[in-house]
Amino acid sequence: MIPGDIVVRVERLAGVKATSWTKTKGGYSSAGRYIVAFEDGSSAFVKWGTDELTARWLRDEYRIYSTLHADFIPTMIAWEDAEHPILILEDLSGGHWPPPWSASQVEEVLRLLENVRHTRMPEEFPVLTSLDDEGLSGWKTVAGDISGFLSLGLVSEAWLTHALSILLKAESEARLEGESLVHTDVRSDNICLMSDRALLIDWNWAKRGNPMLDVVAWLPSLHVEGGPEPWSFDIQEPELIAAVAGFYAAHAYQPANFPGAEPIRQLQLSLLKSLLPWASKALNLPEPDLF
Repeated sequence: MIPGDIVVRVERLAGVKATSWTKTKGGYSSAGRYIVAFEDGSSAFVKWGTDELTARWLRDEYRIYSTLHADFIPTMIAWEDAEHPILILEDLSGGHWPPPWSASQVEEVLRLLENVRHTRMPEEFPVLTSLDDEGLSGWKTVAGDISGFLSLGLVSEAWLTHALSILLKAESEARLEGESLVHTDVRSDNICLMSDRALLIDWNWAKRGNPMLDVVAWLPSLHVEGGPEPWSFDIQEPELIAAVAGFYAAHAYQPANFPGAEPIRQLQLSLLKSLLPWASKALNLPEPDLF
């Protein structure tokens, strides 16, 4: 059920009456997300904050739309801040939302990430190093209590005892600094392939820093969806690979104790199963021994 005040506000912002509201699929956010058709034949994607957390995420996402205008960012139609902020964007529902993946589509996304990589951000934009304490120190978390990670059944205690100091060192040396735009959440549900361009959506986690994080984070997702193994690409970022693997290593075993947590934990585990052997190869560690 769409709240009546949301309908009124969207129609006022769009300047035309809505004729239908279609709930979108995919994604993990609890924000309201609909494709709205209007009387004049146009349509748009409408997202609004449903609680304090999603409202904050939406304001963070608006920061990108108010800062950048690029082909890989959807066109913003309207924005209104309030207790439940509303963001209206161009309708991308007619595009291809992978999977499945073709070789040409993989190349298209790599070109997309190259364009993002060459986008320089102002100095006042939030920096990627702020993720260090929030998530890119996962092996440090694992080292504090190895039982949770071991409960996943991916490696033995002997393997972890041998590898942990190397993973910790690599994680601590991961290069996060940089001046580029970094999406930080590149997955297929945030990628849309239109006939004339490739786009990224959901920009609320965007930072300024080392843009290779987006490539390292995306390749395991591609692999899980039937694409090439991440180590088949020439990515010379062993420390960053270890750090991203550590993020999932520290999260995949956590309790699914919030709404929507179960599919998130399943996704984190599947990505870890791709990242762990990649990190092992990158750091010349033995293969994970319980796969």
